[in-house]
Amino acid sequence: MRRDEVRDLKATTLLRTSHSKVVDQMGHAIVSGAYAVGETLPGDSELEERFDVSRSVLREAMKTLTAKGLVVAKSRVGTRVTEKCHWNLLDEDVLHWHFRAGVSAEFLNHLYDVRLVLEPAAAALAATNASAEDCGELRHYANALGASNLSYRQQVEADLKFHVLMFIVSANPFMESMIGFIKTSLDGAFTLAYSQHGNHPRDGIALSHLAIVDAIERKDSTGACDAMRHVIELGRQSAIAALSRPSARG
Repeated sequence: MRRDEVRDLKATTLLRTSHSKVVDQMGHAIVSGAYAVGETLPGDSELEERFDVSRSVLREAMKTLTAKGLVVAKSRVGTRVTEKCHWNLLDEDVLHWHFRAGVSAEFLNHLYDVRLVLEPAAAALAATNASAEDCGELRHYANALGASNLSYRQQVEADLKFHVLMFIVSANPFMESMIGFIKTSLDGAFTLAYSQHGNHPRDGIALSHLAIVDAIERKDSTGACDAMRHVIELGRQSAIAALSRPSARG
């Protein structure tokens, strides 16, 4: 992702093709348990009729699901749902389907543990590589989190832009390759937490992010790393707390 693309970043993406719609509906059905592990999917004719697509579109969709680790095709057997250990949780779609299907506190804890590995390291690298312009843009997104006129969805998107830009500013190509995973994981977790936005101290959210920017501007890698850890742990608490609220369960 380029820096100029961050400004237009949205929390959701519209499905535009028949292929993407088949992949999305079948993928979500598998992750949600509508098709159990080991179960054989309906035959091509049935799925073609259900989705009103051609055989070629359906087969390409199945190839996509295979690449994501969700299914495996065997001759004379059909296409079966694989064991969950084969599902690629780093894949944006697979992670998105988990959030749509409903996640547990255990799932969120695993996700935030991964964030604790990746994002403090990205912040530390940003403290070394960020320009004054980079810091100004990060500060802009951090300040947006404290704007009382923003909806929770707008706050989600400002938060997404902050964290995605952090990975770009780290100037590490391996970190940048994780942006899709980070965007989807943050989108799901932030949306869950911010769905209870009325209970969140907005100023505190802004200040915790501004602390990261302050450390980056000082070229303080350790400070940036610690400040990012603090933000992630606050996010973990908010997301897990949101699971127990009626709107999160509904």
